Amino acid sequence: MAYVINDNCINCSACEGACPTSCISAGDSKYVINAPDCIDCGACADVCPVDACEEA
Repeated sequence: MAYVINDNCINCSACEGACPTSCISAGDSKYVINAPDCIDCGACADVCPVDACEEA
């Protein structure tokens, strides 16, 4: 199951750089994860300072 980024996102971009599959990109109001490319590794959650990355 892919990770998602919730509304706690502060647009710091930490998750984008940590993602090994480069499936995270800037959205309109928060970063977004392209679910089909997510390998459910949790790297984004490990670096997120506000716990915005969570398992869907």
